[in-house]
Amino acid sequence: MKSLARYLKLFSDETRLRCLYLIKENKSLCVCELTYALALSQPKISRHLTLLRAHDVISDVRKGKWVYYSINTALAESQEHLLDAIFQELQETPQSKIDQKRLKTMHNRPNALNCC
Repeated sequence: MKSLARYLKLFSDETRLRCLYLIKENKSLCVCELTYALALSQPKISRHLTLLRAHDVISDVRKGKWVYYSINTALAESQEHLLDAIFQELQETPQSKIDQKRLKTMHNRPNALNCC
């Protein structure tokens, strides 16, 4: 049960939930995009992404100098159901809408030259 408790603790942090929701909605995001959208520091975002990656909730892919994070496609069915339930709850929250709107206003996204 100890590992299940640790896994469930991942979803008790608002910053991790906000990151996960944005990643899910956008398929894949770079740290700089999450930093901008959540208006938080890069070290804080990176720390949360490290925890999510360590528990195989997200995966990362390096493209040039950027690392993109996405929801792990190899999640167990029970994990997918849990994330779906979480995302359904987050979908209508004011903070999720603010984060998504802020991300859309970001200039110099990773496809541009000045990111990360």
